[in-house]
Amino acid sequence: MLLLLLVGGQAKAQQTVQFSQYIFNGLSVNPAYAGYKEHLYINSVYRHQWTGLPGAPRTGGISIDGPSHENRVGLGLQAMVDFMGPQQSFSLYGSYAYRIPLDEEGTKRFCLGLGIGVTQYSLDGKALVPRENDDYTIPTGKVNTLAPDARFGIYYSSSSFYMGISVMDLFSLYTEKGYFWKGHNFGTIRKTQHVYLTTGCMLYLSEHLRLKPSVMLKEDFKGPTGIDVNAFLQIDNLLWIGGSYRLNHKLWKQELPDQLEISNAASAMVEYYVSEKLRIGYSYDLNINKLAGYQGGSHEISVGFSFPSKKSSVISPRYF
Repeated sequence: MLLLLLVGGQAKAQQTVQFSQYIFNGLSVNPAYAGYKEHLYINSVYRHQWTGLPGAPRTGGISIDGPSHENRVGLGLQAMVDFMGPQQSFSLYGSYAYRIPLDEEGTKRFCLGLGIGVTQYSLDGKALVPRENDDYTIPTGKVNTLAPDARFGIYYSSSSFYMGISVMDLFSLYTEKGYFWKGHNFGTIRKTQHVYLTTGCMLYLSEHLRLKPSVMLKEDFKGPTGIDVNAFLQIDNLLWIGGSYRLNHKLWKQELPDQLEISNAASAMVEYYVSEKLRIGYSYDLNINKLAGYQGGSHEISVGFSFPSKKSSVISPRYF
């Protein structure tokens, strides 16, 4: 809880990378999620945002996590690369989750998670177009720097409900001013601290149909609060069809300009289980703000693979 209280400081940096299909891989937003599926799980994802726009963000990542020590501990490893115009970053995180069972069946757990990692930030000066020749503030090539980082999260789950809170990029407040080139600070390319609050449930409609609504709030304490509202319909444990609506709201920060309180994007998603071990997902994001007419939407593909252990069995399905 003390770590969560550290997020109120000010920083100038870009938004943390977000995937539309985070609801199928909670490790991307909360280290306490590690080991949730009760077996080894590998997930890979690639996102091309705002297609057709020069310098549009492109992000790829791969993660692996699973339980250990009689399911009392969850371990995870996540690597991610992000390109946005002349900027790029590569990060590697290791996650540790202590998982406390709350019932004899093991269907309810309270988890505390910590992630430790490092991010390499890069800036390619050749991709920049100076207004004046021989601008000494622009690098002549690519410059790099490393920055340590940490994450902290809390996660509760049962067979039909989950809730989690996490803070990402804990160290960004203290390392953002360390990126210099010829005396000029390029701290703007760094990510800033974010708090994520996620919750959702599973509603049983019939023998073959289930509905999974969920909500995520994203807070950086400087701009409008991001809100994602999601809903998925599961058909026969094989197919998930759903969508997401993303918007920004001032909530308690009424001093912000009204034009910042806008709708952002709507997403359509489909997830198909080729087998009990293999999952393939695709999502398409359509911007519904002023950026809509300048790009062709965002595409995201994910692939997940499970490795069930012969020594342990999952008592209840893992829907979250």
